[in-house]
Amino acid sequence: MAQRGIREYDGKRIIAQNWKDYFGDAFEYDFKSVLVTPQTDFEKLPEEHPWLKTTPLVAKPDMLFGKRGKLGLVLFKINKPGDVTYEDAIKWIKQKMEEEVEINGVKGHLTHFLIEPFVPHKPEEEYYLAFSMGDDYDTVYMSAFGGIDVEENWDKVVELKIPPTASDEEIERLIKQNVPKEIKDKEKYADFVIRSYKMFRDLHFVYFEINPLVLVGNKAYLLDFVGKVDDTAGFVAGKKWGELEFPSGFGRDLTPEEKYIKELDEKSGSSLKLTILNPEGRIWTLVAGGGASVVYADTVADMGYVNELANYGEYSGNPTRTETREYVKTVLDLMTRSKHPSGKPKILLIGGAIANFTDVAKTFDGIIDAFKEYAEKMRQVGIRIYVRRGGPNYEVGLKKIKQAAEELGLPIEVYGPELHMTDIVRKALEEEKVA
Repeated sequence: MAQRGIREYDGKRIIAQNWKDYFGDAFEYDFKSVLVTPQTDFEKLPEEHPWLKTTPLVAKPDMLFGKRGKLGLVLFKINKPGDVTYEDAIKWIKQKMEEEVEINGVKGHLTHFLIEPFVPHKPEEEYYLAFSMGDDYDTVYMSAFGGIDVEENWDKVVELKIPPTASDEEIERLIKQNVPKEIKDKEKYADFVIRSYKMFRDLHFVYFEINPLVLVGNKAYLLDFVGKVDDTAGFVAGKKWGELEFPSGFGRDLTPEEKYIKELDEKSGSSLKLTILNPEGRIWTLVAGGGASVVYADTVADMGYVNELANYGEYSGNPTRTETREYVKTVLDLMTRSKHPSGKPKILLIGGAIANFTDVAKTFDGIIDAFKEYAEKMRQVGIRIYVRRGGPNYEVGLKKIKQAAEELGLPIEVYGPELHMTDIVRKALEEEKVA
């Protein structure tokens, strides 16, 4: 499973498209939201959404970063609350698109914005609701103190753990019993939480946050939304999601290689991820498993070589030989474009935990195919290969990759699960004495 952030617009759109299935007539959600990009025709937009010309508006960036209000990046009033017109919003958006901004130390340009109706309400009407999926349980977060200062009031947030084996009746009982005492209409709030949690699970969200949530009568206003989904669930929930984009984070455009792997991933039932951290780095990884990729990267960093780490990513979920070959070829192409300035050989770490169902021999066939295609370049640049792998057919896979590398004149060390997962990293870096 890979957690992928989605735009606020897409999150609200998905909720709106599936609203009736989960909320029926108990709550009403009047979804009005427009996503604005540099390609948007501002003159035609009001023709498609007439409310833009008749409703006080709010405008804000939609680029996977939070605290927009505290950053001064929410336009919702000029002289008095709610008097932002369509012309005001467009003028502000165009201005923000031209400016370079810095978010959490990252500089870049804002390209995607939301325009929505302004919803007049009182601060005491701002609730907080979030769900987070964990390995052992889901967590429900509830509070009567939502809005821009929710973090400062985190001690007033109720955290409820729900085990995966809980029945619908148990879930309903747990939520009702734990509604914060400060919530005025506890029954209505609990009903909304119960229905939202079912949507969260059925639509394969891994994170789901409404802040603030405003409930007036039977009307629900989702003023801000943050969502992440399990991207491997697309074949199950794809119809309910609709066309869904997984954008990169603010300030970072995907490289051609990252885009290629992203396209492969979207067409595959496996998980293929690649992020280029430092194309001039000496240490490159081919890691099987999302959890293992984190462990390997952390180990490199813990040993003091984070500046030499060239990439981060994973291939997992039993990818085909072809998918593995294309993934590895992409990494090797980047790795063999130039020698390292120090003159030292580059390091390729091929590792992972002990696979449950991924056929190690099959994926290693894909790696070997890529080695054969890039062997000459790998020898010219100077690459030392360190392998640690376990799982189905790992003995066959390790034997094949060692034999192939030796025949191709590529220095290689191969280990099975007898070597601890991170010891291969330590072994490679200590032997090479990376500067």
